[in-house]
Amino acid sequence: MRVVFLGTPDFAVASAEALARAGHELLAVVAQPDRPAGRGQALRPPATRSWAEARGIPVLQPARVRDGALAAALAPLRPDVLVVTAYGRILGADLLRLAPLGAVNVHASLLPRWRGAAPIQWAVAGGDAETGVTVMQMDEGLDTGDVLLARTLEIGPEETAAELAPRLAALGGEAIAAALPLLAAGDLVPVRQDPAAVTLAPILSREDGRLRWERPAAELAARVRGFTPWPGTFTTLAGKALKVHRARARSGGPAAPGEGRLEGGALLVGCGGGTALELLEVQPEGRRRMAARDLANGLGRTGLWFGR
Repeated sequence: MRVVFLGTPDFAVASAEALARAGHELLAVVAQPDRPAGRGQALRPPATRSWAEARGIPVLQPARVRDGALAAALAPLRPDVLVVTAYGRILGADLLRLAPLGAVNVHASLLPRWRGAAPIQWAVAGGDAETGVTVMQMDEGLDTGDVLLARTLEIGPEETAAELAPRLAALGGEAIAAALPLLAAGDLVPVRQDPAAVTLAPILSREDGRLRWERPAAELAARVRGFTPWPGTFTTLAGKALKVHRARARSGGPAAPGEGRLEGGALLVGCGGGTALELLEVQPEGRRRMAARDLANGLGRTGLWFGR
């Protein structure tokens, strides 16, 4: 099939690679513009641009996608379908209707659960036991189109969002490679999403990573895993920021939410419901990452209060 691919980050490369391996003709790759990155804030090309240029595939990086210019640039290519994976922009009607088979999206969740920009992070942070990818027929809403095909994947009990993402990316590549020939043959039955089952996965902010000790420890442990590496999770200790890189839920510990105590070499912090979060790896403000027990030992006291 003749495919225009729209995608930007590393996650999208697996889908593009799977389409190329399956013998589809990638007419162009559309990515977001280069962005400043690193300490020097030098412009860095998106992963899909680097992938496409290494294979001689034309790349477009429009600043806007809903002004008609992108659709006009792509129309002469006569694509059979547009494939979208983590592009980061909502397409207008001109692009959705550009190709005979429309536009299909590889979304990193089992829709309608976790619609939005950060489905991988919220699936882990939400304590889900499984997630997956959905191939969706796109419409003008945010992840509201009909489901064409879905693939399920278990989330490991200690797995972080950073560890889950490449597994979902590979699964997304497998799913879109399987879906396109079925779509062309008319063998996929679109299924409407159940509005009652919708959950949202909004863009993450730093404040999402604040640990609120009145919540149960299992919820906080899931957030530590889900918000790795961004935005990370944090609290305060003695008025200074403390990043929490690794933690696990415990059934008992200090009674008061936010109260910390070193017990048997483990640093426990009281949480809601009579639970405790065992801090495993932390990073005090202005210092390196360290084992949480080393932090507690270094403070030389047992009366620790977090989040104050």
